[in-house]
Amino acid sequence: MFQLISKFKPEGDQPKAIRELTDGLAKGHRYQTLLGVTGSGKTFTAAHVIANANKPALVIAHNKTLAAQLTNELRELFPKNSVHYFVSYYDYYQPEAYMPTTDTYIGKEAMINEEIDKLRHAATSALLTRSDVIVVASVSCIYGLGAPEVYRENIFHLKRGAPIDRPTFTRKLVELHYTRTTADLKRGTFRTRGDQWEIMPPDRELIYTLEVKPARNASRSDAGGNSVIEKVYEVDPVRGFVPGETEEIPEVTIAPAKHFITPKEERDRAIKAIKEELKGQLKKFEKEGKLLEAERLERRTKFDLAMIREVGYCNGIENYSRHLSGRAAGEPPDTLLDYFPRSTSSGQADFITIIDESHVTVPQIAGMYEGDASRKKTLIEYGFRLPSAADNRPLRFAEFEKRVGQIIFTSATPGPFEKKVSTQTVEQIIRPTGLVDPKVTLLPAKGQVADLIPRIEARAKEKERVLVTTLTKKMAEDLASYLEEKKMKVAYLHSDVKTMDRIRILTNLRKGTYDVLVGVNLLREGLDLPEVSLVAILDADKEGFLRSETSLVQTIGRAARHIRGEVLLYADQMTGSIARAVKETERRRKIQLSYNKTHNITPTSIEREIKDILPADAEKILKLEAKPVPRSGRAREALIKEKEAAMKEAAGELNFELAAILRDEIRILKSGNNKKGPSNIRGAPVR
Repeated sequence: MFQLISKFKPEGDQPKAIRELTDGLAKGHRYQTLLGVTGSGKTFTAAHVIANANKPALVIAHNKTLAAQLTNELRELFPKNSVHYFVSYYDYYQPEAYMPTTDTYIGKEAMINEEIDKLRHAATSALLTRSDVIVVASVSCIYGLGAPEVYRENIFHLKRGAPIDRPTFTRKLVELHYTRTTADLKRGTFRTRGDQWEIMPPDRELIYTLEVKPARNASRSDAGGNSVIEKVYEVDPVRGFVPGETEEIPEVTIAPAKHFITPKEERDRAIKAIKEELKGQLKKFEKEGKLLEAERLERRTKFDLAMIREVGYCNGIENYSRHLSGRAAGEPPDTLLDYFPRSTSSGQADFITIIDESHVTVPQIAGMYEGDASRKKTLIEYGFRLPSAADNRPLRFAEFEKRVGQIIFTSATPGPFEKKVSTQTVEQIIRPTGLVDPKVTLLPAKGQVADLIPRIEARAKEKERVLVTTLTKKMAEDLASYLEEKKMKVAYLHSDVKTMDRIRILTNLRKGTYDVLVGVNLLREGLDLPEVSLVAILDADKEGFLRSETSLVQTIGRAARHIRGEVLLYADQMTGSIARAVKETERRRKIQLSYNKTHNITPTSIEREIKDILPADAEKILKLEAKPVPRSGRAREALIKEKEAAMKEAAGELNFELAAILRDEIRILKSGNNKKGPSNIRGAPVR
């Protein structure tokens, strides 16, 4: 079922790790941990385990960027299988909230990314129609989604030679939230023109064209309908139908345009249930003397009910999801996890789950419920929402565990939970390149900057790069300014630096435009910088999140991709975190050095093309940015088309940050809002 295709073979610790993890799955181990050092090829190992297990897989990452990176890697390894990307489809999301101390109500604001929505549909549709599926997801996978049973029941097949009836066909699509149009087709729309019926599904940007002919000896009263599908085409929406070239296909599967589908009879039942709950909550408020809250709740809920009754939708309809889906109070919502297969005999999950960077992802999954519950509690208490709104929530961690099957945690620094529950921990310490963990040197914190400067200069002469971590953003900026005064090529990096600027800074560091990069939590960048040979951790003895054992080990790993890798820990006292981090690093170094000696391996630094730090289409997009805003309408339209093509290409490569920037530029161009000149477009030359 799964075919892993790669020109590389497992090396170093990888064969042993693959064998032990695969055996662990066969033995029924519920939890296993892959402790793999930075650069040891944990993703490659996990891919082999998926291929050996031959089951669908869910890979969970702690952010969208990492999820996109893993998706691309797995697509390269499994080109013949179905690998999908499932993350939150919000570009911007401000949840509904109320702050009693200032009597401030904040309404929900959200901006949906249509490209990500398309990929979410592709993932769920694949899970219900194929068995060779890998989904890489963020924590979004534990949030509410439409019921898979309803979604599955409403996937319908259109086959060449099958009977079809226009009114039935149209009614069915409308029920599945498709919109009829006479204009250009977009995702989730359809049109019927004569004997050509066209649909653009929600999960792909292509058009399914049906050529329909009257059925022989058929009438409208016939159960089979009055028409027959003669041909089915898969049409590129840009090129359109090309006779003799457009591919004809035997059949097509159409998924619903939205994940949340509520048939009319279910909607009527839900409205009655909502009314009953409202009645009970109003009595409660009146009994407690909360007249303002009662009036507010009644007004808001009745307005929502009127909208649901008339148009089948209201703003914030997800807060009524418990009633719309018929769930009992407190019952967890359906999520992406419910779309994965389950054993027909035991009912248990029949897929494997891999939690990447588990030391970050596991606490993230565990913390989602409490944060959501706290906000909802206030909204319910002050009459903004019915109590059932609390059931529109992410899963509790115990509920998450119940819905997934066997789990493999992967991390260079497994957390307490992984250590506690794992039946076995498989180590992957050896890197295929033979590189060993960097040498760690302890130095006094007093005079740390003065000590560091000549070390940076020495590395710069060798055309090597340096990372320096500080405790605060201000310290990073001040140190960067100071080093710049010393005539060093330096830049700083922290969370306030914009995405594209961050990409440029990292690219320029690799190119040698900068010799040293100063930052706070450089781990969040997911840095893969093989030119870095020295990492300096300032104030390493200041215990806290940034100087914990896990953070120190992870930061030390940033220098593990260079043959002369070294880490400087500036500290006046030996903290427990430093002692444990140094001990673990030394343990790994001994194993690596011994392996290299036994196998006569000479370590080699990792060499990677500098363009790899940027997404594949970034250079093209950066060139587009430098173009001035055209004054003529025709030139403006040409630029809009060029940017739209680049935006779709970026989204196709899962580079959504770049795609979002281009989308915003397109909106500005279309609005004609360029009174301030080229600087309105983000790509204008920076002075």
